[in-house]
Amino acid sequence: MNNKKELILEGLCCANCAAKIEDKVKKISGVEDVSLDFISRKLNFRIKEKNSSDKVIEEIKDIVKEIEPDVKVLDKANDEIENRKKRIFENNKSEILKIFISIIIYAVAFALKGNKQMQFILFLSVYILVGGEVLLKAIKNILKGHIFDENFLMAVATIGAFSIGEYPEGVAVMLLYQIGEFFQEIAVNRSRKSIAALMDIRPDYANVNRDNKLERVSPNDVKIGEIIVVKPGEKIPLDGKIVYGKSFVDTSSLTGESLFRDVDIGDRVLSGFVNKNGMLMIEVEKEYRESTVSKILELVENAASKKAKAEKFITKFARYYTPVVVIIAILLSILPPLLTSTEFRVWLYRALIFLVISCPCALVISIPLSFFAGIGAASKNGILIKGSNYLEALNYVDTIIFDKTGTLTEGAFKVSQINTFNGENKDEILKYAAYAESYSNHPIAKSILEYYGKDIDKTQIKEYEEIQGHGIKAKIFGREVLVGNSKLLVNVFSDNKDYDENIKKDENSSTIIYVAVDGRYIGNIVICDEEKKDSKNTIISLKNKGIKTVMLTGDGKNATERVAKNIGIDEYYYELLPNEKIENLEFIKEKIDKDRKVIFVGDGVNDAPVLARADIGIAMGALGSDAAIEASDIVIMDDNPIKILTALKIAEKTKKIVYQNILLALGVKVILLILGAFGMANMWEAVFGDVGVALIAILNSLRAMKTK
Repeated sequence: MNNKKELILEGLCCANCAAKIEDKVKKISGVEDVSLDFISRKLNFRIKEKNSSDKVIEEIKDIVKEIEPDVKVLDKANDEIENRKKRIFENNKSEILKIFISIIIYAVAFALKGNKQMQFILFLSVYILVGGEVLLKAIKNILKGHIFDENFLMAVATIGAFSIGEYPEGVAVMLLYQIGEFFQEIAVNRSRKSIAALMDIRPDYANVNRDNKLERVSPNDVKIGEIIVVKPGEKIPLDGKIVYGKSFVDTSSLTGESLFRDVDIGDRVLSGFVNKNGMLMIEVEKEYRESTVSKILELVENAASKKAKAEKFITKFARYYTPVVVIIAILLSILPPLLTSTEFRVWLYRALIFLVISCPCALVISIPLSFFAGIGAASKNGILIKGSNYLEALNYVDTIIFDKTGTLTEGAFKVSQINTFNGENKDEILKYAAYAESYSNHPIAKSILEYYGKDIDKTQIKEYEEIQGHGIKAKIFGREVLVGNSKLLVNVFSDNKDYDENIKKDENSSTIIYVAVDGRYIGNIVICDEEKKDSKNTIISLKNKGIKTVMLTGDGKNATERVAKNIGIDEYYYELLPNEKIENLEFIKEKIDKDRKVIFVGDGVNDAPVLARADIGIAMGALGSDAAIEASDIVIMDDNPIKILTALKIAEKTKKIVYQNILLALGVKVILLILGAFGMANMWEAVFGDVGVALIAILNSLRAMKTK
């Protein structure tokens, strides 16, 4: 059985090194599903053999120590997280002090133009103070065979500047590099905090009623069946049912909806909701690790492990890009002086500019950060996207297939009419239908039972059989009863003219449940289900985007046609069994271009197989449903289909930002590389091409969080 693990790499600041660590961990025997997210600094992986966990973690620590000696490998523990915050704060203070002192000494050295010896000593002291750590890392990495990283590039470039007498520029490059890295680290950390704040739904405590006394405890310590008290303004810490009190709850942190919901005794509420005005007593129905808020947080935190193609491409690109630029820099410093009469010092200076510019940090940091911000924006809008790959895939949608009941319609069925046949009365028809449906959880069955309104004596139900996609066959009160759609009865009454004519007579735009007793058709029950208010607008907007819409449902022809006509669906297929839905999905996928995507939108419970088979599965109206979270790739936390358009909008904006960052980083670097090669760019501009562009790209990435 797979053993999932998560480690935090404290102090990991080098995106290129993160890629190297991930690559090496993947090669450890017995380890799979390895993903290192540079933005959150989380290393996720699975260990095939549980008893080898300690050995694998030690191997990972050795790999991290080899590539990044100053990085600490931590388990995900609260006390460690608090200690980490303190260490980061202390490191920031010492870094600011070091940079401040270096700037003062550099200014003094720059002013001493008449005293070359003293100027050199001061420049050298600043260089050692601000760049000593970079030089040590470069030497250690070279000894380990890791050459092409930013430490190596900065060391060679600045030592080269010293070797040709460009002391002020050599020191300035190292100083600006360290200042840039410092601000880059602050920018990334702030972005992490900003995105984390979008999903600030984790409850801090729970008030438990124990022995008629309120105890404030961790939500992890509350057991199923215990009563928790939630005061006005507090977050509901665990899923449960209200046993006392009445209030309004704010569901926006889970659903993105600003409207408050009215709750009373008997209503179920979810962890993450905020109680607004009245005191509530709630009977806990799920432990914290199984609660809605816990599962949502786990889902969002692990979303970065499923990387988009753009992220994978940039990681791969960085491995080859830096060595190529270094080789060009070497050739640039050697060939022109040999082939022309120009001075070697001039071309060496230009080659050093090449090295400074070549660091790919702007790309390696900003691209994952853009997707991370996009996923955060979706979460704030009540849309949980399980990976960057799915967010990226939303930009290439060809067709969206919808289930009908509970997806495009309310799923709140009501009995609107009972039709009799062969002299039976309406009460008998309703009774047999209610008894037959008493074991079913389907919304139609619940509507019949609610309309019946009497207790069911299940001892009177024998030989119960559910015929998938057709209905129910059972012995009720000693009589053989069939309750279901027309397909269930067609074989029994295939030669019965009266039956055929009655079916035609009863055809209308609603769902019909047919009832037969002892081989006699006795009547039917008409069930109504209305479309959701935003279904039509959703379909119109999707069609305006050029996306084809299809509806697959197990419901009858007339009910399906009514909904399809009212909301404007392009194609629809009815009376489908679950396997027939998959067949239709496969047929649709075969007809479109292989690079385009097919989405299936369903309730996440009955449609789990189709959700899993689609390119992107979106679970609708399944708040807190385990099946939805497991089977789908995207979960919409309320049942509003308009959120599909929000998800598409976020995906589109994120894609634009990713391409902007790629064009910005590569464009500026290419321009500066060309200018540097022709002697039209200096070291200062080269530093901007590295650190400055990285900062701009990071700030641009954060715009993805502002999508509404």
